[in-house]
Amino acid sequence: MKKQVKRNVIVGQSGGPTAAINSSLAGVYRTAKDRGYKKVYGMLHGVQGLLEGRYTDLSEHIRTGLDAELLKRTPAAYLGSCRYKLPEIHEDKSVYEKIFKILDELEIDCFIYIGGNDSMDTIRKLSDYAIITGAPVRFVGCPKTIDNDLALTDHTPGYGSAAKYIGTSVKEIIRDGWSLETEKGQVMIVEIMGRNAGWLTGAAALAKGEDCDGPDAIYLPELPFDVPSFVDNVRSILKKKASVVIAVSEGVQTKDGKYVNELGGGHDYVDAFGHKQLTGTASYLCSVINKEIGCKTRAIELSTLQRAASHCASRVDILEAYEVGGAAMKAADEGDSGMMVVIKRLSDDPYQAGTEVKDVHKIANDERLVPREWITKDGTYVTNEFITYVRPLIQGDVAPIMVDGIPRHLYKPGFQELL
Repeated sequence: MKKQVKRNVIVGQSGGPTAAINSSLAGVYRTAKDRGYKKVYGMLHGVQGLLEGRYTDLSEHIRTGLDAELLKRTPAAYLGSCRYKLPEIHEDKSVYEKIFKILDELEIDCFIYIGGNDSMDTIRKLSDYAIITGAPVRFVGCPKTIDNDLALTDHTPGYGSAAKYIGTSVKEIIRDGWSLETEKGQVMIVEIMGRNAGWLTGAAALAKGEDCDGPDAIYLPELPFDVPSFVDNVRSILKKKASVVIAVSEGVQTKDGKYVNELGGGHDYVDAFGHKQLTGTASYLCSVINKEIGCKTRAIELSTLQRAASHCASRVDILEAYEVGGAAMKAADEGDSGMMVVIKRLSDDPYQAGTEVKDVHKIANDERLVPREWITKDGTYVTNEFITYVRPLIQGDVAPIMVDGIPRHLYKPGFQELL
């Protein structure tokens, strides 16, 4: 039997970055090289950049072991990301013809895409087109999203580091609020990312421990948000303590389906997948509290910080991201296509997990929400089951490589201009 000659691999990053996404990229690259592939190309700004003929040979950027270690510790998408929605195959075949022509010219055997829900939709469509046309390219998804809302996986790389940052930051905010006294008390509302899933907001509960009471309330988007009830709860807490800290998801909605941030004006920007920009929830709620109660308020949006804080990354998260990248490359090399790597938890204490692959058609365009039983009956906090689930994912630290007191990232002069 004639041995198959291995050609090249191409990898891309898509959607919102994380502190661990580049660790997955490093895992893909190392595994591809170990398995005998000639070149590993990186798409510049995902499939959108690929359509424009923009890609790079990763061996020109990852030349040493130090480069690989720096890449693991570099936040944001090293290759550049995108939010590009491929049309359905029957809507516009020309887009697919162009992509597959480029893949053929580059002699690509394996296409790895690191991303979340929308990115898995891209893998679904490309793998389906490959089946229709008989193209030899294999398409495998590598999970990534701080939102932790991908179906069929216990959790996603990127979430553990974001959860660690959120728990740490909320604890520091609580300590700061305790330091200052005001006549009528003060309320600090921390706005945390999460459109429809409250995994990130629930992580605020990690601030609770022997030296901290944790946030006074946590509001997730899985349940309808009632503004008058929220005000009543704040008023009740203020009777017991002078400083109140509340975590709220940016995506909380009223029972009629309106985002709370829209009550204060909201934002009109909508991305390629139809997602509205969500920001301003904490500011609106602070204005309501100020009007109804008259106390000092402060709106705190963690915003980009919660996904870019590589200095506060979880060691478990970085290691798993690397392993998942390697597993995606291994799956593609061994013939899988139209699949995504998932993490399977084996035990909580001691924490153990492994990887397997699942059909991307059962993952794309689906959302995994926080179970109702992991939210308290009154909807203002998460249960111990939630904390037991998330705590193993934030363990350990990844020490930054410091230069002149600041973390060093992987950067090549001129590469950003290419992006």
